[in-house]
Amino acid sequence: MTTLLTTQDIARIVATQGLPQTLRRLASTIEADFRRWPEFDKTARVASHSRDGVIELMPIADHALYSFKYVNGHPKNTRVGLPTVMAFGVLADVATGRPELLSELTLTTAMRTAATSVMAARALARPDSRTMALIGNGAQSEFQALAFHHLLGISEIRLFDIDARASAKLQRNLAAVPGLRLRVCSSTAEAVQGADIVTTVTADKANAAIITPAMLEPGMHVNGVGGDCPGKTELHPGVLQAAKVFVEYEPQSRIEGDLQQMPADFAVTELWRVLTNQVSGRDSAEQITVFDSVGFALEDYSALRFLRDAARELGLGRPIDITPTMADPKDLFGLLGPAAGRASQAAPAPQACLA
Repeated sequence: MTTLLTTQDIARIVATQGLPQTLRRLASTIEADFRRWPEFDKTARVASHSRDGVIELMPIADHALYSFKYVNGHPKNTRVGLPTVMAFGVLADVATGRPELLSELTLTTAMRTAATSVMAARALARPDSRTMALIGNGAQSEFQALAFHHLLGISEIRLFDIDARASAKLQRNLAAVPGLRLRVCSSTAEAVQGADIVTTVTADKANAAIITPAMLEPGMHVNGVGGDCPGKTELHPGVLQAAKVFVEYEPQSRIEGDLQQMPADFAVTELWRVLTNQVSGRDSAEQITVFDSVGFALEDYSALRFLRDAARELGLGRPIDITPTMADPKDLFGLLGPAAGRASQAAPAPQACLA
């Protein structure tokens, strides 16, 4: 049987563990899997683009487990009462192909993206970072804010969104978080000025230049989350030229990330190499660093592993027969029951063709 985890199950996990601990465990699981990067069979995600959005499949496997995520990105969805991003995923046993887990990943994607952002910032941002600008205050913004507050010690977040209602929503949701100061700004430039970390998480499918070279300051770390498909960017090319740039999986990032604007020989470093101490991250307190994050399948693999283990600990999820259970594995037809055989016998004989 396959275990099904619904949105309600994920909410129960978070309610039981607390969001800070959930994010902490997610970040730890993701980092552990990034550290064994060479063990995975990796590929860029498969995308089907349309005028209004994209639908993607994100597969990955190691020697024991295979996973994939189905995910969409449709910025106009909120106009019809749907989330911009909707997702589910499967974790399967490599030895048999049996799906072990079928889980919602819409809520989980927001959490794993925030956990990945913090994992990268730990390796790349200045250790004394305390202020962050958060540009784009939509569905994923609270998760980014809380991850950086609880896991990295960010105490002040400057907010900006072209939709003032989004910033008001974020401020309302996080108003009671102890030790976190929120300040709504009137522009991106105002929010970014003096920030140690800048996180961009916008939704519009457009070649935008939300962060420009003039906004950069020595020692700043830029966490670019929203530029995640062809034709969708957030950072001016000059920002990348002024920084040391890090990515998840280079073949995918060159197609989908802000990196798509740069020539093929523009130098970047895959983050796993920093986490395994093969190369340096930040080289000085004054250096500008960029994490061009597009979201990679390994992060969802890690998230599914975490959900499987947390659900077992808490007794959550329900078994479903998404694949058949058979007394004789070769007798698939027998699952239809005796009636199927009788129906076949009762079928009229084919009529002869007339010349």
